[in-house]
Amino acid sequence: MDFNVVKVKEDVIRRNDDTADRLRSRLAEKRVFFLNLMASPGSGKTTLLLSLLPRLARKYRIGVLEADIDSAVDAETISQKLGLQTLQIHTSGACHLTAQMVEDALSVFDTDNLDLIVLENIGNLVCPAEFDTGANMNLVLLSVPEGDDKPLKYPLMFEVANMVAVTKLDTLEVFDFDFEQFEKNVAKRNSSAQVFKVCSLSGEGIDALESAFDKKMSDYFAALKK
Repeated sequence: MDFNVVKVKEDVIRRNDDTADRLRSRLAEKRVFFLNLMASPGSGKTTLLLSLLPRLARKYRIGVLEADIDSAVDAETISQKLGLQTLQIHTSGACHLTAQMVEDALSVFDTDNLDLIVLENIGNLVCPAEFDTGANMNLVLLSVPEGDDKPLKYPLMFEVANMVAVTKLDTLEVFDFDFEQFEKNVAKRNSSAQVFKVCSLSGEGIDALESAFDKKMSDYFAALKK
């Protein structure tokens, strides 16, 4: 009996990539930079945004997409504390966002009056890395308590990262974390990823992260003028 073999995952990824490219082009036409923030649950994604975004808001008009399986806790926190345009996305159990989900969410977002969109992706070191969201840059966080070996255990997440920030520096006295080894582990997966050390509560390292991100955005907008 004849039969066909359908490579479902390859087809899904290909369609997602096409949607992501279309979304990037549309945002470029509107002169909007799109940042995708990925990390494990509890690594400090929202806390970092509360520290970083007020600084960036001095120069850029910012909107935030909050992705969660359920609840609107993070979206309410960002909206109430920072007063930024914020939209909650519920994935109904999905462990990641696709480019189509992002595109659907942005259809009800006021992108015409934004310079920067920040997506706080689902807390997960596996699935979100598999799907291009249409972002211009991927920022990956890893907290000190998670350990310096994670780039070896979750390679794809660090392979797709443009920047990596180690968070929760204030816990170093409690946990064994070797920064030199961590940087070597990241380099094994991605030699071009910039690595930062930050503590969102004290503000340590936030200046350096802000400067690096501001340069990325400046280069992006300069390229759009050519």
